Amino acid sequence: MSWQSESVTIPILIDFPLFPERPRNPVDLDKILELVFGLVGGLGIFLLGMKNMSEGMQAVAGAGLRRMIAAVTTNRVLATLVGMFVTCVIQSSSITTVMVVGFVNSGLMTLTQAIGVIMGANIGTTITGWILVLKVGKYGLPLLGASAFTYLFSKGDRPRYWAMFFMGVGMVFFGLELMKDACEVIRDTPQFEAWFQRFQADSYWGVLKCAMAGCILTMLVQSSSATLGITITLATTGVIEYRTAAALVLGENIGTTITAILASLGATTNARRAAYFHVIFNMLGVFWITLIFPWYIDLILRMVPNDVTMQIATTHTVFNIANTLLFLPFVGVFAKLLERVVPGKVLKEKPHLTDLDIRMLETPALAIEQSRNEILKMGTGCIKMLGWLNELLNQPEQDAQLVERLKHREKVLDNVQDEISHFVTHLLSGNVPLAIADEARQQLRLADEYESISDYIDTILKFDQKLRRVNLRFSEGQLEELHKLNTLVTDYLTGVNLAYRDDNPDAIRKLDTLNSQIRKQIKQLRKEHLDDLSTREIAPQVTVAHLNALNAFGRVRDHSQNIAEVVAGEK
Repeated sequence: MSWQSESVTIPILIDFPLFPERPRNPVDLDKILELVFGLVGGLGIFLLGMKNMSEGMQAVAGAGLRRMIAAVTTNRVLATLVGMFVTCVIQSSSITTVMVVGFVNSGLMTLTQAIGVIMGANIGTTITGWILVLKVGKYGLPLLGASAFTYLFSKGDRPRYWAMFFMGVGMVFFGLELMKDACEVIRDTPQFEAWFQRFQADSYWGVLKCAMAGCILTMLVQSSSATLGITITLATTGVIEYRTAAALVLGENIGTTITAILASLGATTNARRAAYFHVIFNMLGVFWITLIFPWYIDLILRMVPNDVTMQIATTHTVFNIANTLLFLPFVGVFAKLLERVVPGKVLKEKPHLTDLDIRMLETPALAIEQSRNEILKMGTGCIKMLGWLNELLNQPEQDAQLVERLKHREKVLDNVQDEISHFVTHLLSGNVPLAIADEARQQLRLADEYESISDYIDTILKFDQKLRRVNLRFSEGQLEELHKLNTLVTDYLTGVNLAYRDDNPDAIRKLDTLNSQIRKQIKQLRKEHLDDLSTREIAPQVTVAHLNALNAFGRVRDHSQNIAEVVAGEK
C-alpha cells in the first residue's frame, strides 16, 4: 500500500499479523470423534460378546462346572486344573476369582483350595488371546447374525445357549474389527501417533511405565480380556510395537485383581486373604518377569517369529504358566503367610449367604450349587435339633446351654431361609437357563420346608418346658413313645437329606415304608392316649402337651415328605 502527494511518494508498508498463526497440522475434530466412537462402540460390543460367550457356555456346561467345583480338594494341582478349566468356560479370570472369594466367604472352600483355583484361573484367562489369534474378524458380523436368528427362533433350550455362545464369539470379533478401524485414525494422525510413541518398552523404566498403563486401563475397564483386545488391536495396526504390547499385558495381569479386592470388602478374613493372594501372586510374577524382560521377549520371538497377535497370546500364556509352576510348590507357605499378615478376628465370623449375591450372580450354574449347599446345611441342622430334643426330653433337669443351642439353631435356620430367598430371587431375576430356574424354585420350597421342620421341633420343646414350669412331666411310657417316634422321624429325614444330597430320586421310594410306619405310629399313640383318659386320671396340661407333641412330630413328617416329593420330581 502507498500514499502519494504531488512529486513525493512515501511507501507505507503494513506487515504485522492481525491474528496469531494457526498451528500446523491441526487435529481434525472428525477424526477425534471417529476414533472415540469407534473405540467405545467396538469395546462395548466386545464386552457384550464376552458376556454372551460366558453365559452361553455356563448354561451348556453348567453340570460340568458344578462337578468341577465339587472335585476341588486340598490337592493343589487338582485345584489349579479346576480353576483353569472353569475360567476357560466362564471366559473371565475376574469372575472366577470373585466366585472363589464368595466360596471362601461362605465356608465352602478353604484358603489353600482357593489359592490353587486362583492360580489356575490366571492360566485359563489366556484362552481369550488364542481365540483372537483365529483372525476371523471379517466373519464376525455374519456369525453374529446367523447366531442371533438361531437364538431368537430356536425352541430348544440347549440350542439357544449354544447360539448365545457363538453370537458372543461373533460380537467379540466384530467389536475387534471396529476397534481396528478406529485405530487406523491414530496411524493417520501424527499427534496421536506421537503420544503413543511415549510408551516404549526399550528400558526397564519404559517397561514399568507400560505395565502401569496396562494396569490402570484394566482397573478402569475391569476386564483383562477387553484390555487384551485393545492391546492386540493397537499392535496389529502398528500403533505400538510388540515389546510395548507385551509390557502392557504384564500390567493387565495386575489390574484385573481389583475386581477380587472389591468383592472381598466386608467379607470374612479368609475371603480377604484369597483376594490379597491374587494381588501378591500377580505382582510378584510381573516383578520377576520385568527383571528378565529382554530375555523373555527374545524367547517369545524365537517361539513365534512373525505373527504379532500370536506373539501377544504366547506372552500372556507363558507368563501365567511359568508363574504358576514357580509358586505352586509354595501354596502352603503363602497360606500361612497370609494368615499372619491378615490376622483373624477375635470373635468367630459367621459366613452369610447374602454376602454372595454380587459375587455369584455372574455364574448361575455355580450360584445355584452354592444355595444348594446351604439347604443341605439346613437339613443337617434339623437332624441335630432332633437329637438335642430327644436328649432334653429325657433329662430330669434340662441343660440350659443345650436348650439355648436348640433355640439358637432354630433362629439361625430362620435367617438362612431368608438369605436363600433373597439370593435365589435375585438369581431368578437374571438370564438363567430353564433347568437352573426350575431348581431355584425348588430350592425356595425346600428352604421353607426345612425352616418349618425346625419350628415344629422347637414347639415340642416348648410344650415340655410348659409342663416343667407347673411341676408336671410326661410319663415314662410317654417319654419312651416320643423317643421311638423321634428316632423314626430322624431316620426318615436323614434318608431324605441323603437322597437330596446325592440327587437320587430312587432312594425316596425306599423310604415309603418308614414314612407309612411313622404315620401309623402317630395315629396309634393318639388313640391310645385318648383311651387312657377313660381308664386313669391324666392332668389336662399333660394331655394337651402330649397330643400337641404328636401333632408336631406329624408335621415334621409331613414337611419331610414334601421334601422327598420335590427330590423325586413329583412336585
